[in-house]
Amino acid sequence: MPSLIDIRRRVRSVKNTQQITKAMKMVSAAKLRKAQERAIAARPYATMLRQVLANVAEAAAQGSGDTEIKLLAVRPEKRILVVVMTADSGLAGGFNANLIKLAQRFVDDHKNAELSFELLGRKGRDYFRKRTKSITGEYTDLFRVVKYESAEKIADSIIGRFQRAEIDAVYLFSNEFKSVMAPTLNSTRLLPIELPKTASTIDYIYEQPPEELLGSLLPRYIKLVIYRALLESAAAEHAARMTAMEAATSNANDVIDSLTLLMNRVRQATITREIIEIVSGAAALD
Repeated sequence: MPSLIDIRRRVRSVKNTQQITKAMKMVSAAKLRKAQERAIAARPYATMLRQVLANVAEAAAQGSGDTEIKLLAVRPEKRILVVVMTADSGLAGGFNANLIKLAQRFVDDHKNAELSFELLGRKGRDYFRKRTKSITGEYTDLFRVVKYESAEKIADSIIGRFQRAEIDAVYLFSNEFKSVMAPTLNSTRLLPIELPKTASTIDYIYEQPPEELLGSLLPRYIKLVIYRALLESAAAEHAARMTAMEAATSNANDVIDSLTLLMNRVRQATITREIIEIVSGAAALD
């Protein structure tokens, strides 16, 4: 049976850990509010841009069709670029592990293809760096302050490689913020772009040919998808960390209660033993 000193040390250690987890929960809760507002604010613009793309694509389909749009070129998927968006740090439950498992299943299902990786976040980078050498890009510290310039830089690199036919398809794996309890794993084919089918009944007047307008809108759409994924992932990360730290704080309470009960039992046994020794000593003197 452990001594009272050992148990008190363990209780003190667990209480110190509990203070840390409680503080991390409060920090994540404060950051979540701002990240959630930014993620939600980006959704209407993304929805509207998809609607505009659908309208322009329908008008372009009714045109001559002489202009070739490289971002719509469908080729056999022999060379695939996998973009994995994870966090830079852990202590967020299964936030990183579940996404990495999803990306790994995709890799296992496409062993016959030539895969390359663009890794956003330290956790995904550390995982795939040990398992593959086909890493064409690494990005860290993106989620401290999510900027459109970061998404633009990543998108320009991906678009350039696809237009030069260095890759045949691009798939993005990220976490999407749905609720505080759990994020939603998201797997999206970025390139070639699959145009929305539902166009509105509004009749637009185009100053330039719809094919040219569509060609200029598609790169902006890719940049927006990556930027929105960064915002959603940042919000989902803070929500997952807040939930994980809340669970850790609750578990620490259970451990403290259990150790306190054990400490009381040890102390009671020690007192009982000492009383027996005193009584036995007094009886021996008689």
